Amino acid sequence: MTQARTGGRGRPSPEVFRRRRIVVASAAGALVLLVVLLTAFVWPGFARAEPEPQATVTAPVPTPTISPSGRPEAQTAFLQAQPDTVLALALRQAAEDEAWEDDADAVESWQLTFADGDGEGATTVQVHAGQWEDADTATAAYQALVKGAGEPSGEGEVSVDDEVVGAYVVTPGTTAGTAVVTWRNATAVLQATGPADLVEDFYSAYPL
Repeated sequence: MTQARTGGRGRPSPEVFRRRRIVVASAAGALVLLVVLLTAFVWPGFARAEPEPQATVTAPVPTPTISPSGRPEAQTAFLQAQPDTVLALALRQAAEDEAWEDDADAVESWQLTFADGDGEGATTVQVHAGQWEDADTATAAYQALVKGAGEPSGEGEVSVDDEVVGAYVVTPGTTAGTAVVTWRNATAVLQATGPADLVEDFYSAYPL
């Protein structure tokens, strides 16, 4: 008796199932990557968006609330070169001072008072400004002032248009909470005394 032959195929091997899973997983991964790329560069395009510029806020330079005063009617060129205002302080008095003329051979010397108001509560900076005949005598006077001012808490060079024209030294004041900045600019020597938290900024803003 002849047996009937059965048709059809047998079950796929495990290797076939494994290859199918790899193909399906690869297709799914490619689809996810395509969606990410479309979202990033087509819509809404966050990957192409440039970062917003950060705004830089600069505090305005303080200005005086009072008008300068106290200049004499007849002024030398050196006195005229002294500023009317520095930061929030205005010139309130300019008086000739013969101390540096007598003791340090200055051609002329002035005592200048800058303040942000009148009365006991006003912030003041006293500036002693002198002019010498040449840079050598000005340097000698500057060195003598620095030596007599005490131990420096800071120092550096004075430059104009990238050229060194002098030097400055910061020293503690004789009164608590004050400091002194002494500097030389060519033939001029100046010394500012005021609040320790202000006088260095005052010096930096002083035009001489």
